[in-house]
Amino acid sequence: MTEHDAEPTAQRDQAHSGTGDDVARHDTGRDTARHETGRDTARPETGRDTARPETGRDTARPETGRDTGRPGTDQDTGQNTGQDNGAQVSTGSETAGVPEAAIPELVIISGMSGAGRSTAAKCLEDLGWFVVDNLPPALIPTMVELGARSQGNVARIAVVVDVRGRRFFDNLRESLADLDTRGVTRRIVFLESSDEALVRRFESVRRPHPLQGDGRIVDGIAAERELLRELRGDADLVIDTSSLNVHELRAKMDAQFAGEEEPELRATVMSFGFKYGLPVDADLVADMRFLPNPHWVPELRPYTGLNEEVAAYVFNQPGAKEFLDRYAELLRLIAAGYRREGKRYVTIAIGCTGGKHRSVAMSEKLAARLAAEGVETVVVHRDMGRE
Repeated sequence: MTEHDAEPTAQRDQAHSGTGDDVARHDTGRDTARHETGRDTARPETGRDTARPETGRDTARPETGRDTGRPGTDQDTGQNTGQDNGAQVSTGSETAGVPEAAIPELVIISGMSGAGRSTAAKCLEDLGWFVVDNLPPALIPTMVELGARSQGNVARIAVVVDVRGRRFFDNLRESLADLDTRGVTRRIVFLESSDEALVRRFESVRRPHPLQGDGRIVDGIAAERELLRELRGDADLVIDTSSLNVHELRAKMDAQFAGEEEPELRATVMSFGFKYGLPVDADLVADMRFLPNPHWVPELRPYTGLNEEVAAYVFNQPGAKEFLDRYAELLRLIAAGYRREGKRYVTIAIGCTGGKHRSVAMSEKLAARLAAEGVETVVVHRDMGRE
């Protein structure tokens, strides 16, 4: 390296501010002396075409070459770092630093339109998965990263990808490769169905196929099959729904994703007053008006069924405890059937005249009984305090 090579960059740049070509030539003393002379002036010691291994412009100079990065030149190093190593610059989108246990499990649901994607997604949602419908594949890694930042609150994510996002399918393979490098556990569920079954389903709802355009339903189905052919080959699970009803599809999804645990049944126990009308969302209705009304007991009238004295009065009446025991037993039988049929939510309405005393007391006891048996239960007193 010559003494000119070691000259600070700032001085060299100042000396050659008028010519971009001179910036690349580090023989500062030579260049400053040639402002008025022609570029082709013969100068043996510094001629441009003269082979100069130590400073020649066309000679590979690993120690001083501008394009190779010079340790002594901060300006060049900064430029090359930004250009050559751009792929290594952190943009905040990587999950590096996030504990591996915090990375959510991922399921990608796709398949033919009309084959049951929505049903499969709802099944996973009932099993506690966080479900996102019609998410562009390019955003899947971002969704996984957001789940990883939730500190375990979002442990399982299901993403529905379909032909509504067909312009994004080119990014799917790249996104999957990105997920693999991050160590994300992911599965692809592909829902298949025969052409005949799909045509029948679209005709029954009187809706066109998303890719049908001006053609027929079968034309849209054929275009979709071709578009999804590669994704189907990469699927971890393919479910043919041609001969399945909604309950059978849910059962298949439960078998794959519920694990060894039986799918949960969630119950809402609601007290209400008959004089205000039946709850429109009730699956089961029980009538407590066969029990004496605490309303006619002056010292109990101001209170509700949440009061211990009112509850004791209700359950000291003939038939109250027997009803609770037998109705809870009946609900166990019904709950088992609901699970077999894929029903995950049930609303049990308990009514009395005003929804203040008897129904409230019985709802509280019944909800406690269901919770003790492992049923996730919420209590709602619709009409309490309405008087």
